[in-house]
Amino acid sequence: MAQSADDGPSVEEITQAFKKQKTRGLVIVPNAATSSSAQSDDTAETATVAAAAEEYNPVERQSQINVQISFDFDSAALRTDQEPKLANMCESMKLMQGTVFQIIGHTDSSGSAEYNERLSLLRAQEVRRHLIGSCGIPEDMLKAIGMGETAPFDENDPRADENRRVEFQALG
Repeated sequence: MAQSADDGPSVEEITQAFKKQKTRGLVIVPNAATSSSAQSDDTAETATVAAAAEEYNPVERQSQINVQISFDFDSAALRTDQEPKLANMCESMKLMQGTVFQIIGHTDSSGSAEYNERLSLLRAQEVRRHLIGSCGIPEDMLKAIGMGETAPFDENDPRADENRRVEFQALG
């Protein structure tokens, strides 16, 4: 799907992609590398990650829209210079009132599986917080899960940049 130079796909492109299939998707691909140290003691978030595999249905690549989102190294904080890239997606979500969106965080295979699961969940949660706080999307429309490195976009190169992403699926 086509992208505009700086802000990603248009509202219309995003909305059409979400409507295209029963499970529709938008993938946000961060550029940052991940660290190899595991630092998770929060069992509730770990349980969310463990349950994620059962809830995740990959979206076909032709139904995905890729928007480059940069996170700082070893960070899940959404940088302010990246927020405009989510503006069109936010407007599209507003047009689809009543739709529940699942935000699925992914990482590459750098680092331990435990660390990557935690980082992927934190990035998904950070994007969810932005959409709720800055865009006004109702909380009950957004669900965040983390998949870690278990569903790479580029299966031939598990450490590829495009594997580090936050994917959106319109659940209905």
